[in-house]
Amino acid sequence: MSDRCLLELFHGRGAHVDPIACVEDVSARVANWRGDAYPHSIAQIVSHVNYWMNYDLRRIDGEHPLYPAHAIESWPHQGGVTQNEWQNEIQQFVQLIDRCIAVASSEKKNLQRQVPATHPSHESNSSSVEAVLWQILAHNSYHIGQVALIRRCVGAWPPQRGSDTW
Repeated sequence: MSDRCLLELFHGRGAHVDPIACVEDVSARVANWRGDAYPHSIAQIVSHVNYWMNYDLRRIDGEHPLYPAHAIESWPHQGGVTQNEWQNEIQQFVQLIDRCIAVASSEKKNLQRQVPATHPSHESNSSSVEAVLWQILAHNSYHIGQVALIRRCVGAWPPQRGSDTW
């Protein structure tokens, strides 16, 4: 796939909902909602996405962040968030998406640079900057789909900026 496609999907074009529009108008009350049959709230999902975007962008930047020993470490806010905490989470989400877009917009040679693995299970995976960005995008897409579904379940869809209403 092309670099242009990567950028378009980070912006939420094509088959993807705009990830920022999907979270920016959610109240803390809605962000903290958890259904009986669903294990995570929107706040937890966005925190989880932020955790992994930050983790992988740090890897791209040449850092070697510690891989979490347990999956729960990448699921912050187990007890819910205040309105201020939620706004900070959204702001971090926007900043991380913007950083991903900036990296994806870099020169082609930078996208082919190899990113060192930080966990033994990742050593056999493709780990160019471009591959890591595609992995971030796929992970984000999966979880933003969950956010959209939760918003639909609580009657908070579509986002104020609009989106498909199925």
